[in-house]
Amino acid sequence: MEVFFYLVPTVMIAIVSLAAVTVLRRSRQLSRAWNSGLTAEARCLRAYTTTSGGGDSPVRTTLHHVYEFMARDGRVVRFDEAGGPGTTVEGDIVTVHYVADRPQQATAKAPARGKLAVGTGCMVVFFGVFILICIVFMLVAHAMFVAAQDFPQP
Repeated sequence: MEVFFYLVPTVMIAIVSLAAVTVLRRSRQLSRAWNSGLTAEARCLRAYTTTSGGGDSPVRTTLHHVYEFMARDGRVVRFDEAGGPGTTVEGDIVTVHYVADRPQQATAKAPARGKLAVGTGCMVVFFGVFILICIVFMLVAHAMFVAAQDFPQP
């Protein structure tokens, strides 16, 4: 029974840690693309939405765009980006930012370094507080189990 109070928070910590790594990785990709100075004109090939949730949970809809552009080395690159503007439709021409060695990680999002830093920072703080709460829970549970073993059973 005790292992339950250690296992569940540990799994939650692992999941939240993976989410934090994902947020930091995406933030770094956007920052690298914006700082590279390489831009190209891309055509929006497709716009579509995905939904998640339903039933007892709220439905969340995410807008995706598929873009295609020609990198400086002549390669044609196609990439999918979530969370783009609803005003971009198929056939529109947009400016994309990319890194020369990884053009498939391009972004059509306009540079917003401050917004990216604040958003990433808030997410990392949230994840850190969540992990701290899990650790405190495990410590309290451990203290309770130790205290319970100190009392003799009738």
